[in-house]
Amino acid sequence: MTVRTILVVDDSPTDRYIISDILIKNGYQVDIAESGEEGVNKVREIRPDLVLMDVVMPGMNGYQATRILARDATTRHIPVILCTTKDQQTDKIWGIRQGARNYITKPVMAAELLQKIAGLD
Repeated sequence: MTVRTILVVDDSPTDRYIISDILIKNGYQVDIAESGEEGVNKVREIRPDLVLMDVVMPGMNGYQATRILARDATTRHIPVILCTTKDQQTDKIWGIRQGARNYITKPVMAAELLQKIAGLD
């Protein structure tokens, strides 16, 4: 799988900027969403190659959005990597059970993020 377009779903402008900057500098096309609801809608609209999903967001959280995408026949093939401050083992297990392909904790380190993306191939 070749990842070219990545949707970053995060309610924090700072985190969106940091993650987007890492991705753009490494040749990825980046789109952003500021909430779980917007993220689900954008995935359905633009069909990115990958979604980087925050967990803690107002309204629909990242677990809920990931579950919706994983259960939808039109989006289930699009991998989701949860990208969050929640770093307990139970959080990671729950995220994977919701359909996430992988899990990364904030603050995001460029090398780790790029390694997780490369691991999708």
